[in-house]
Amino acid sequence: MQALIRPASRLQLGTLKQRKSLGFTLVEMVTVIIILGVLVLGVSGFLIFGTRIFVDATSVDQVLSQSRFAIERMTREIRNTAPNSIRVRDSGDGAWQCIEMMPIISSASYIDMPIVPASAASSGTAMQSSASARLDKDQFLLIYPLSPADVYTSTTGTQGKLFSIDAVTANATTNDLSIDFGRAVRFDAASPRQRYFGVKGAVSYCFEQVTSELSLLKRYSGYGFNHPNLQPSPADMGTGVLMAENVVNTIGRNSPIAYTPGTLRNNAMVHLNPLFDVQGQTFQYHHQVQVINVP
Repeated sequence: MQALIRPASRLQLGTLKQRKSLGFTLVEMVTVIIILGVLVLGVSGFLIFGTRIFVDATSVDQVLSQSRFAIERMTREIRNTAPNSIRVRDSGDGAWQCIEMMPIISSASYIDMPIVPASAASSGTAMQSSASARLDKDQFLLIYPLSPADVYTSTTGTQGKLFSIDAVTANATTNDLSIDFGRAVRFDAASPRQRYFGVKGAVSYCFEQVTSELSLLKRYSGYGFNHPNLQPSPADMGTGVLMAENVVNTIGRNSPIAYTPGTLRNNAMVHLNPLFDVQGQTFQYHHQVQVINVP
C-alpha cells in the first residue's frame, strides 16, 4: 500500500525557515571572532602608537618651554647685574657649577660722597633713581666695583666700596636723596661717571648633577653675599628653586657656563651652553649674554 506523501504546507515551510534563522553555526561564530580580534588589534595598536607620540611630543615640548624660560630668566638677571659682580665656580669633581651675580635694585648718579682722599663721613647726597626702583634703607650702596672682591665683601669696616644704608631722606625741593650710613665711612675710589648702585643680595644659578648622566638647574637667593674670596656652594645657599631638568652636560669637560671677564675694550660675556636630553632627543643652547653695565 503506497503511503500518501502530502506536500508541506506554507505554514510548515515558514516555521522551518524561522527555526533555521534563530542562531549561528560554529564556523560563523569563529569567523566573526577572528575578524573582531583583528580589528581590535589594529585599532588598539593605532591608539597606543598615537598615545605614545602624544606623550613624547608633550615631554619634549615641556622641556623646551622649561629650558627657554630658564635661559630667558638667566639672561635678564645677568644683564641687570652690578658691574664686575659675576663669578663662576664649579666643584672640581663634576658635581655642580654655579654662576653668582649681584642684581641692581636701583641706580643713578651721586652728587657728594665721602671718597678717598676726603675724610670719612656718615652721610652723602645722590640723585633719585627711577620711581619703580628707588634707593631705600634696606639696600647697600656700591660705588666703582672693579672685581668681585669689591662686591662680595664685608661691610663692617669704615673703608671700602660697599656700605649698608641706615636711612634715606628725599629733599622735597630738589628731590635729591640724603643718604645716612649710620656711621663714618669712606669709599675707596670715585666712579668716572659718578654712578652708584643699590643692591640687596646675591643670586646664583647652579647646574647640579643628580645622577651620573642627568643634572638640573636651580636658582638660589636670600643667602647673603659676604663671601669675598670664595663663592659659596649650593649646600651653603639653602633651598633652591627648580628652573630646568634633563640637563646632560658633563661639568668640567662640557660645562654649561663659561665666563669671559670684561676688559678696557670689551664688556664681560657669559656663555650659556646647556645640553638637554628628552626621549632620546638632544638639543643644546649656544647663548651669549653681554654684561652691559659698567662702573
